[in-house]
Amino acid sequence: MDQLLNKLKETAAFLKNEGIKNPEVCIVLGTGLGAFADKIKIEKQIAYSDIPNFPVATVEFHKGQLSYGTIGDKKVLAMQGRFHYYEGYSMEQITFPIRVMKELGATFLLLSNAARGINKKFKKGDLGLIKDHINLNPDNPLRGLNEPEVGNRFVDMSQPYDPILNKHLKTSARALKIKMRNRAPRKL
Repeated sequence: MDQLLNKLKETAAFLKNEGIKNPEVCIVLGTGLGAFADKIKIEKQIAYSDIPNFPVATVEFHKGQLSYGTIGDKKVLAMQGRFHYYEGYSMEQITFPIRVMKELGATFLLLSNAARGINKKFKKGDLGLIKDHINLNPDNPLRGLNEPEVGNRFVDMSQPYDPILNKHLKTSARALKIKMRNRAPRKL
């Protein structure tokens, strides 16, 4: 665990030295949403390959860079691409950037992915909210020695996604006339 803590501190120190400080909102942009980074008033962009201890994105359409700047009055740090278990990365490597974001002082984390992509009416880039999920991975990122500095090992999974934040996102989407895909398919 000491090795993980040292890597977290080293990576966070590198990013702070590069001018990435106190992001309030962190966003992981997955398939179809990489262009969202164009909405950020960019102050700094860094390729994953230039960041100590970061894995490298190998999935098509995942740009593989951090974009830091502002949207409105919020400091935002966006990952353009993420890492997957099927790429051969360990759960520690996959969750490492999220732990770095916490080390940088992030308050909110927004994740995007291709969840619910089985519905043929949904298109790449459609937005929706997830209330729960089933972990089908053979490993768990919380496994191992408990280290309070890294985070709580026993996480309450009764509401894994913040219902208040989800409600705020729905309200904002309605106000901005952004269609949210929230209904499960009737028939598969």
